[in-house]
Amino acid sequence: MPAAAPKSDATHAPDPEARLERALGVRELAATIFNYTVGSGIFALPAVAVAELGGAAPLAYVACALVMGCVVLCFAEAGSRVSLTGGPYAYVEVALGPFVGFIAGVMLFATGLSAGAAVVVLFVDSVGAASPLGAAWLRGTLIVAVVVGLAAINLRGVRRSAQAVEVLTVAKLVPLVLFVVAGAAFIHPQNLAWRTTPPLKDVLGTAGIVIFAFSGIESALTPSGEVRAPARTVPRASFLALGAATLLYLAIQWVALGIEGSALGRTGATPLADAAGEFAGHGGRLLMIVGASVSMLGYLSGNMLAVPRSLFAFARDGFLPRVLAAVDPRFHVPHAAVVVYALALACLALSGTFRELAVLSNLAAFVLYALSAIGVWALRRRDVREAGVPFRIPGGPTVPLAACVLSLGLIFATAQRLELIGLGAMAAVAILLYAVRTVRTRRVSAASLEG
Repeated sequence: MPAAAPKSDATHAPDPEARLERALGVRELAATIFNYTVGSGIFALPAVAVAELGGAAPLAYVACALVMGCVVLCFAEAGSRVSLTGGPYAYVEVALGPFVGFIAGVMLFATGLSAGAAVVVLFVDSVGAASPLGAAWLRGTLIVAVVVGLAAINLRGVRRSAQAVEVLTVAKLVPLVLFVVAGAAFIHPQNLAWRTTPPLKDVLGTAGIVIFAFSGIESALTPSGEVRAPARTVPRASFLALGAATLLYLAIQWVALGIEGSALGRTGATPLADAAGEFAGHGGRLLMIVGASVSMLGYLSGNMLAVPRSLFAFARDGFLPRVLAAVDPRFHVPHAAVVVYALALACLALSGTFRELAVLSNLAAFVLYALSAIGVWALRRRDVREAGVPFRIPGGPTVPLAACVLSLGLIFATAQRLELIGLGAMAAVAILLYAVRTVRTRRVSAASLEG
């Protein structure tokens, strides 16, 4: 049976993977994925969809669901075959080798870090909409406080962090469900009609932006080394989370559009809050702002649980200093990776804007999706399996091919010239880092032989 573990430079050292606690079942992983997916995007992106497509805005969500459906199927099969910490990074590395795996790992880390920083910025702006922060230093202080608080929870153990995710997942659903149920009575049917169907190019271009509200599963699957029975848990949790998120998004877009009509496209960053204000007054608007803030905290709790495991996986495989693969002997978490990630997250949130960070996150995710789809073919061909009979996507190569083509197509449908240059620069940096690590490894090996 093919080995599924990436090679490490320090094969003689104890495997830190074995010290992690497999505490995440279907419920916990599904909550993590759903919580990661339903973050900040749904509170702001309905306005973008209407501004671009008018009454046909729901088509963007359907397109996103189709793309993500193909991607999730690929993740489900790969995750049922490879259960190492790192999620898609580990899937691609086992399937396509350490070089391509490193590129995937960099893209995974980039999308998680930039998305997390974008949501931190939106959270602070959301709090500011309800209660102006005034001085700039107060805004910076709140950013740091949020990141430090979430890191502190995560350092207490994966089980406690997962419990926080579950609580916040339930809490953030309350205002969204209330918005759909109460707002449905105030829909104006004429606002839901559209006279012409927009061109496919426009739908895909809008979907390439709106998909920020769907992304997150790639990072939520990073703690694969802490998942129980991955061959069963990963597919079930992935399908449950994506299905629930899609239904919720369509309902929210439908209600908001039905209340506001084309005016929804001019509401800026608070479309749901403004729509709630139409039928529930100032109290309704405030409730949605609070709900958005809770949702963002839920997203960030999942982000803090998942993304530091990328640093752990890099260090485990020799790409980063071994200290980042350290596991706390009491709480069984990669504490060094969590601390370093929290520092990077706070710095990026203090220096970036939401739009810039969201675009970077989407582009990196599209590259990762394409690599993961290609990886599924390799894993299937080699029959890689670690824990039981793996899940297999029906239809042969059709779904992985569709996931690959759609992901690459969305890059060119949404990215501007400078954004494509930025994506290329990020890939170039990853290649350079890999080359440096390879040269260093060869020197160490040569010195060892001479000694």
